[in-house]
Amino acid sequence: MFGQVILNDDLPGAKQHHWSPYTDNGGTIVAVAGEDFAIIASDTRLIQGYSILSREQTKLFKLSEQTVLGVSGCWCDVLTFTRTLEARMKMYLHEHLKPMSTQAVAQLVSTMLYHKRFFPYYVSNIVAGLDQDGKGTLYSYDPVGHCEKNRYRAGGAAGAMLQPLLDNQVGLKNMKGELLPNITKEKALMVIKDSFISAAERDTSTGDGVIINIITKAGIEVMHFPLRKD
Repeated sequence: MFGQVILNDDLPGAKQHHWSPYTDNGGTIVAVAGEDFAIIASDTRLIQGYSILSREQTKLFKLSEQTVLGVSGCWCDVLTFTRTLEARMKMYLHEHLKPMSTQAVAQLVSTMLYHKRFFPYYVSNIVAGLDQDGKGTLYSYDPVGHCEKNRYRAGGAAGAMLQPLLDNQVGLKNMKGELLPNITKEKALMVIKDSFISAAERDTSTGDGVIINIITKAGIEVMHFPLRKD
């Protein structure tokens, strides 16, 4: 899980050693933001190569009553990054006597990733929550901290596969004459569930189950539904 050594025996008497500190433990994150809600979901499969390490590992981390972080990738980096982030947020809470806003969390995540730009965390991050006006908002990142504000986003192992589906179903891309309405909570949930069902059919690192966090002014509602386990 913490790296691998590859030996090159092509030349007699010579051995070339390669070591990588990174490994991909899978995980897929999908998030959709609406007028007064944000929904973020992750699968529960944790892998190493073709082995399944856990079938019940969520990749969602509750940071406050209005903010959730979804992280996938190298699991040791996920744990290090989220524990450091949670410690920074506790320091902010004790100093300012209030929790961080979603926008502040988004900026902190960007700063922490950029701070490690020369030896980046091997993670895919999506921050979901409500802004100061109570509207749903999402922020996605590259490995060195570039931040983009979105209405919908897929990341992780099946992110490239699911983003076009979100573009079509949520963003209505390339649909002439279609207006872009505010997506309802029910529609967003349906699209997210369909996305994971599709990913589980094509991506071996996505499966077993899905954890969904629905963020509203009333708090965070947690839902779960099963996926295929093979």
